[in-house]
Amino acid sequence: MPKATQQKRSQRAGSRGDQRRRRIFKSLHDCILAQGYVKTTLADIANGADMSASHLLYYFKGKEAILEQYFENVSVRFLEELDEFSQQPPEQQILSLADFWFRGEASTIKEIGFMLECFGAAVNDDVLKVTKAEFDVHCKAHLARIFDSCPSIFMGDSKDAAEVGYGLMIGLRSAVYFDDDIDLEDAHRLFVDSMQTMGGLK
Repeated sequence: MPKATQQKRSQRAGSRGDQRRRRIFKSLHDCILAQGYVKTTLADIANGADMSASHLLYYFKGKEAILEQYFENVSVRFLEELDEFSQQPPEQQILSLADFWFRGEASTIKEIGFMLECFGAAVNDDVLKVTKAEFDVHCKAHLARIFDSCPSIFMGDSKDAAEVGYGLMIGLRSAVYFDDDIDLEDAHRLFVDSMQTMGGLK
């Protein structure tokens, strides 16, 4: 994240404007969970945030700008969580990542749906696309570092193993949303077993 952006955020954290932005983000989040991003209007978000649409536009240029900033915030929080795992042994890093991704507070079916809505919106939104691409790069780099710490590396290359591991992480979480034959615990088990096998830990 750019230093200037971090400084601006720290300066306004806790201010009235910051509190209103948080209400707007929560309203967007709730609206997407209830009816999806496409059907959510600026008026819906404003109503959920207890303000008028014109007042909301003082803080954001439109619905897309709200999602772009909110998705960046969520991505930053996730990557910060990854950093907290980075000093653990590889076996524990895999378990910590699996717990966060498949058992954490963001892993309810509704929250998985929200994530998929964001990924879908990124297809046609250049700002979201950049944020999603940066998120992917950081996650894969984290996985590659895990494999570099393992006894052996699947396919002999940590970068290739990280691509497979990331595909498993995203694919299993999506499968839970669409496939009644797999739940979050199944996804957690499959991810951990696969990662451990690829890293020579089993």
